[in-house]
Amino acid sequence: QMQLVESGGGLVQAGGSLRLSCAASGSTWSINAIGWFRQAPGKQRELVAQITSGGSTNYADSVKGRFTISTISRSNAKNIVYLQMNSLKPEDTAVYYCRVYSSISNYWGQGTQVTVSS
Repeated sequence: QMQLVESGGGLVQAGGSLRLSCAASGSTWSINAIGWFRQAPGKQRELVAQITSGGSTNYADSVKGRFTISTISRSNAKNIVYLQMNSLKPEDTAVYYCRVYSSISNYWGQGTQVTVSS
């Protein structure tokens, strides 16, 4: 089993920054990759960024150069994944979800709202 706790969303002006966190606990040894998705009102959920257990990353074209995904592993079987978001734009407004891919199952976080005002 895996538990995901997200934090870091909020309201920011265009051009500002936010850092999202996703703390994964439980069977973290089974993690293959962790991603951040987002879903804006009336739109489909889309992949924003992903990092594998080997450290490889990939980003949506719309966020390349502005967002950075990183991860750290704690000794107490907890992985924390960060999404550093810089130069935010109003079109980045969405609910952001953490997604864990593991050899056991795949898991979604509860989501955190990011609102960028113009």
